[in-house]
Amino acid sequence: MGLFSLKSKNKEEMPVIPILPQQIYETGVLELNDVIAPSALKVTPREINLGEKIVRTFFVISYPRFLNENWFAPIINLSKVFDISIFIHPIETSRVLRQFQKKVAEVQSQIHTREEKGLVRDPVLDTAYQDLESLRDNLQQAQERIFDVGLYISLYGNSEAEVDKVESQMKSILDSKLVYVKPALFQQQQGYMSILPIGTDVLLVHSKLNSSPLSSIFPFVSFDLTSDRGILYGINRHNASLILFDRFSLENYNSISFATSGAGKSYATKLEILRTLMFDTEVIVIDPEREYEYMAEATGGRYFNISLSSEHHINPFDLPIAREDEAASDVLRSHIVNLVGLFRIMMGGLTPEEDSVIDRAITETYALKDITAESNFADIEPPLLSDFELVLAGMEGGESLLTRLTKYTRGTWAGFINQPTNVDINKKFVVFSVRDMEDELKPVAMYIITHHIWNAVRKNLRKRLLVIDEAWWMMKSEDTASFLFGLAKRGRKYFLGLATITQDVGDFLKSPYGLPIITNSSIQLLLKQSPSSIDLVQKTFNLTEEEKFLLLESGIGEGIFFAGLKHVAIKTIASYTEDQIITSDPSQLLSIRKAKEELASADANTRGTDVNAAK
Repeated sequence: MGLFSLKSKNKEEMPVIPILPQQIYETGVLELNDVIAPSALKVTPREINLGEKIVRTFFVISYPRFLNENWFAPIINLSKVFDISIFIHPIETSRVLRQFQKKVAEVQSQIHTREEKGLVRDPVLDTAYQDLESLRDNLQQAQERIFDVGLYISLYGNSEAEVDKVESQMKSILDSKLVYVKPALFQQQQGYMSILPIGTDVLLVHSKLNSSPLSSIFPFVSFDLTSDRGILYGINRHNASLILFDRFSLENYNSISFATSGAGKSYATKLEILRTLMFDTEVIVIDPEREYEYMAEATGGRYFNISLSSEHHINPFDLPIAREDEAASDVLRSHIVNLVGLFRIMMGGLTPEEDSVIDRAITETYALKDITAESNFADIEPPLLSDFELVLAGMEGGESLLTRLTKYTRGTWAGFINQPTNVDINKKFVVFSVRDMEDELKPVAMYIITHHIWNAVRKNLRKRLLVIDEAWWMMKSEDTASFLFGLAKRGRKYFLGLATITQDVGDFLKSPYGLPIITNSSIQLLLKQSPSSIDLVQKTFNLTEEEKFLLLESGIGEGIFFAGLKHVAIKTIASYTEDQIITSDPSQLLSIRKAKEELASADANTRGTDVNAAK
């Protein structure tokens, strides 16, 4: 125990005051109030200085006769720093009814007095009488209640000019809705204490509201959709905030985009790809319209043009390498099932008997190369389609199948798949184009390409994004649609995100796998829709009437962005450099091509001048 003594001027000793160690400790302890309190506080009639910040508090003094739903949303979604407190004090209905009886009598008396004097009917009095009677009926039937409501708003800024600017913006929005506010003059301290999250109404400036208009102030209508990591998808059209999101942070990594032709779906997708490439993610694209060629060239990626006359080939008999947690027999069996599905597409369907013959023929074709369930086929060269043809020719019941297969081995389409694989997708950005492939063969080509990609994905675990543009081509066949759904379901296990893009909503949803693919997509992007498909889109995504008309009236690159359980109106915006890389506008592409030609011509002229000078 410490001792402390005081001496007076006459040097007489005062009584000894004992000081406990606990008291010494408590004098140096910081409480929560000390930690969160500003360094200085200055209260003026119009505002409070909180250290380096200025705060000004307002209260609502008047409301219009009617309040629409979400009228308060423009204030809540302002991209400014402010606090809002809403205090709701219930009033006993019996007391209100007694006051109403007196008020109704007053209004009735004024109306009768005007009638006795022969004055023109006053519509203000008539309206007030009708409103009072209607509200009194609702109160008596317990359909409504009356509340004292205090609505306080505190604005923050670094200077008075900044606070004045925000105040002007706020008042402009509220005045347009006939809601009027006043600053808490000489009550800024009480106003600020009412704003603090302690639930204490110190300001006590109330307006009486019944249940219906009170519900319109419901504050949880913020439209923010952002996270602390990810890429910029676009601008939030509600409040101009940024929509930042990482698809690999959601429950699955898949997305789906619906839009009418020319609405900007490919543009938005290419913008996402360009920004995704900066975050150590590999991107693979199946391009049906040769829209990604220039982008692949600009980013140092690889571009493969798959067609009947192309030098790029994929052998469908290529086998995936078994992972450590997989048995070789399971890999072979699964691949044979996928090949049967491919031949079903190539031959326009198979009967159960033909299906069985194809299955046995594939197994025997692999056996000829010593590829069996018991063997290690990692380093064995796989068979070709012509090898399968030889096996099928010697099997009973394969005559019809052989006839249909001939066009793929010796006919017009022989150069398509009867070749060893010579494409290498070991690159950060890879594009497969099927634009020059005949329409009849596009589903076959897309099936083979996606299988080849899937084998590469299973081989090495990396963060990847697979983009399938105009996916309705794959939804035309049950086998390709089933495989696409399998990618959506199993991709997460292999760190693969699937981005499905289509303009034909009807064809996509006709497939039994269409809705499951949408359900298994955590991100959904709806851009401008055509009137013929909007009802189907509205039903599929449970859109409100306002959201339906938003999609009908949206401009290019505008729509609704869904991420998990949230969705907001979006506008995709690119920088000038990004736009030059990803644009699909024919006029812009011609300008870029012309600029390249002029640059090449200038270089050639420069080289010619240098040669002449050397001579």
